[in-house]
Amino acid sequence: MKTIVAGREPVTATEFIELALGIDLELFTGSAAESAMERAARLDVAHEVLADLREGEPETAAYAASLLRTLPLKVQTNGRRPRRTVRRQGATGFAANSAVAA
Repeated sequence: MKTIVAGREPVTATEFIELALGIDLELFTGSAAESAMERAARLDVAHEVLADLREGEPETAAYAASLLRTLPLKVQTNGRRPRRTVRRQGATGFAANSAVAA
């Protein structure tokens, strides 16, 4: 069985939520790459939309308000996982840097 919302078939759960609720999730969650100025402008618009939603659709407004409290995921641009920076400890409990003399 296919799920169709407003004549469109969503592919992901995010698309389903956007179509069903009629809100853009990125407006409320932001992106990891946005600048401080872009974030301030996005939050101004999000708060205006949230005020309108509270008047007509309180359940959707509650969901949107919870999205405002989430942080965007930090995405690696090169597609690689970050390197480990923790040094392994030896049996004594200290990080060992030993050199062998020949």
